[in-house]
Amino acid sequence: MFKIILGGNDLTNQIKDWSIYKANNNQLMASITYKSDKKYHRPLNEWKIEPCKRHTGDLLLYNKINKRVQNIKEAFEIGNKYYIVKFIESNEWYIMLKSNNILSQSTNIKDGDIYKYFLQVAEERIKVTKGKRNEEIAKNVLNQFDKLLPYNQTCLNAYLTKNVRKTINKEHLIFPFGINETQMDAVTNAFKSQISIIEGPPGTGKTQTILNILANIIINGETCAIVSNNNSAVKNVYEKLEKVNLDFLIAKLGNWENKDDFFKDIKYKKPALNSSPIQIDEITEIKKNIENLLSAKNDLARLNSEIEEIKIEKEYLLKWQQDHPEIKMIDINKYHLSTTEMVNLLVYVRRLSDKFLSFIDKFNLLMNYRIIRSKFLNDLETRQNFVFSLQFTYYDKLLYEKDEDLKRIKEVLDKEDYEYDLKSLKEKSMAFLYDYIIKKFPNDCPTFNIGNYYKDFSKFLNYFPIIGSSTHSLMNSIARGYILDYVIIDEASQQDIIPGILCFGCAKNIIIVGDRKQLPHIPIKTNVKCPNSLYDCENLSLLDSLDEIFKDEVPRTLLKEHYRCHPKIIQFCNKEFYNNQLIPMKNDRGEDALSLIVTSPGNHMRNLSNLREIESYLKVNDEIFSVKGEKGFIAPYNAQVNLACEKMPKETICSTIHKFQGRECNEIVFSTVLDKKKSSQQNIDFVDNPSLINVAVSRAINKFTLVTGNNVFLKNNKHLAALIRYIKYYANEDQTYDSPVISAFDLLYTEYDKSLEKLNSKLRMKDSKFKSEQIIAAILRDVLKMEDFNFLIFHMQIYLKQLVSVSRIKFTSREIEYIHNNASCDFVIYYKIGKSPFTVIEVDGGYHNQSPQIERDQLKNSILEKAGISLLRLPTISSEVREKIILHFHNLLNK
Repeated sequence: MFKIILGGNDLTNQIKDWSIYKANNNQLMASITYKSDKKYHRPLNEWKIEPCKRHTGDLLLYNKINKRVQNIKEAFEIGNKYYIVKFIESNEWYIMLKSNNILSQSTNIKDGDIYKYFLQVAEERIKVTKGKRNEEIAKNVLNQFDKLLPYNQTCLNAYLTKNVRKTINKEHLIFPFGINETQMDAVTNAFKSQISIIEGPPGTGKTQTILNILANIIINGETCAIVSNNNSAVKNVYEKLEKVNLDFLIAKLGNWENKDDFFKDIKYKKPALNSSPIQIDEITEIKKNIENLLSAKNDLARLNSEIEEIKIEKEYLLKWQQDHPEIKMIDINKYHLSTTEMVNLLVYVRRLSDKFLSFIDKFNLLMNYRIIRSKFLNDLETRQNFVFSLQFTYYDKLLYEKDEDLKRIKEVLDKEDYEYDLKSLKEKSMAFLYDYIIKKFPNDCPTFNIGNYYKDFSKFLNYFPIIGSSTHSLMNSIARGYILDYVIIDEASQQDIIPGILCFGCAKNIIIVGDRKQLPHIPIKTNVKCPNSLYDCENLSLLDSLDEIFKDEVPRTLLKEHYRCHPKIIQFCNKEFYNNQLIPMKNDRGEDALSLIVTSPGNHMRNLSNLREIESYLKVNDEIFSVKGEKGFIAPYNAQVNLACEKMPKETICSTIHKFQGRECNEIVFSTVLDKKKSSQQNIDFVDNPSLINVAVSRAINKFTLVTGNNVFLKNNKHLAALIRYIKYYANEDQTYDSPVISAFDLLYTEYDKSLEKLNSKLRMKDSKFKSEQIIAAILRDVLKMEDFNFLIFHMQIYLKQLVSVSRIKFTSREIEYIHNNASCDFVIYYKIGKSPFTVIEVDGGYHNQSPQIERDQLKNSILEKAGISLLRLPTISSEVREKIILHFHNLLNK
């Protein structure tokens, strides 16, 4: 609303419109249009236009059209329509439409301790940086601090004040580069907040997500920079845009050489459009239709993974059966039990122990499980066969149920024509993007060069709305004072904070893309103390810092669908590093995806190289391990890489793991280099780094081979030990070792434990042993949540027969008799990865002091010792049980 007064008379109701302009003599004028359409022009100072507000102080004016922020000496805000301003460098008044500009006071962020810390670190890095190139970068970074404007709408202000603003959601989104469920979430979330985070594990389509975000920025007439601390991440975007003839929209700037290359050969050619224009509502409707189908597609992929896991456990159960010909299978299918009923029945029969069936037992079997004739279960050998038959039938039934679920989802996807809708969404989105570009973008590009593009930078952005750069060069790539609508920072887990905040200072919105489970940034050490640990440049990457500061205040999306690796390869990373959240989208067709080569014991390492590992690989490579396609040989040390370059076939790509991040090969050979005799704990910790192993494994598309020394990493018992166990468990039969112990049938045991707990909660056992078992189970759940032990799981009431291999260990006849006589362990602790046993815990009641039980305990002790499985016995009267379990675990890990 406004009010216009002339000579004390309020003329507002008579006026149709009004404007302010500058006459040829630079005098400010007001043009008044009455409702009669008569116009009058008078000097502005003759009119009183309200509201009129004077602004003074440290003022900044942001122009929404040309994206520029400028310092203002003084400003008048008139009639809620205009700003009349004086810039710092001029005494003239300039007229600005309020709707196109934002006037604000400068912030005081440069006076804060954190900003001063960053500035001090930038100064110190010049002193400690080695190498001419790195020193130039350090000086360049410091110089850019002067260009940072204290504007309250930048992400730098949000970052330093911990005050992030929400944004208005974009009403319509397009997806010209294809989409899946979590990528759609990531694109949507990118426009919900001033800062958003996308966590992109290997092979989950980070670049595709970034491209869809860029497409939506373009169709909204906005600007963006895509930056990274290395050129490869940005080049991926260049290459993908080039494939669809849209690379002409990107100004490939950054350092002086990149700018020079770009301006020498500017390619600006709009794509031709042959189809009819696409309406945005049509794309939005397809998006709505496909959202539920994207979820169903993921359910399909999850089911395929679950089915493969069931098949593998079933194969191990069948191998176990071959070692026990004495087992006579009983037909369970005639009872028509569900998998849940089978597990409950399994628990119930195991609870019977060696007692005869009572009337209540027979009644329960009839009513709950439809077993009319149960007398046969009084025979203890038959009862045991019945238990094992239940186990086998459980897996068969579980596979059947999963296959039925799979059929139902496939029917839904086929019925809804999912593939057609997905293709249609992509094609129509691309057509809409092309149509927008053809209509909105200029046809011919003026002659920009490295010397003049700064002068009319807003015009330059009209032709090149996307800028590519490294993080430390972005501010130098754009004209001073210009604020981009968005900056996308890729590989943010490797990004140092200080170059990152320079990007924050020239962006209204930031989209952070990275993966903290991959290799982190390498900090430059200084002696500058950080006043707040949340901003510590030496201990945190840019992604870490943002995560610590904003936590759940900003939207974050984990990209889950994985497309690169064979399922057996990526499932190790999934289980070990990503809490099983990834969804392998490739199908497992039984290929030899995993291999393990263990060199013979000895001192094979020389100066961080290991010829024996290379020779061991080459010896067996032609026979069983090689696959077609590009092959990469990676190692943690340059010395091993140099040696591999000499010994491996010339077509092999040899590189350190650190340099291979972001790349992939059809086959990856990972040489760990270290041997058992000469390796220090420091070297073992370096090679056994989880981020390094995650990168190493996830580079392989179809085949991953680990070449390592004998028992080098088992003492450390961390990630490489888990990888070795994983390969032994999941590799095909001709690539696994015989083992004296049996891996957990985890799917069955997990359901068994749940059913057992339910039964225990209903029963009121007078026997203290059962109460103690429940207490120990609760304590174990708590202990295994600890960081030191979270790689372990436990299962209860495991038969010795299904824990140790009778055919691979020389047991006495009495021990074999004991094993076959339903002997079991109270708690077996297993490794999550590889499912092999870690230790056994027995709960000993008072009767363990009696002669028959003493002999049985001695047998169990001997059997477990021969199998190489440690044992902890806990009497029911024992105190400090939790502490004893923790001590036992620590002793085993440090053994």
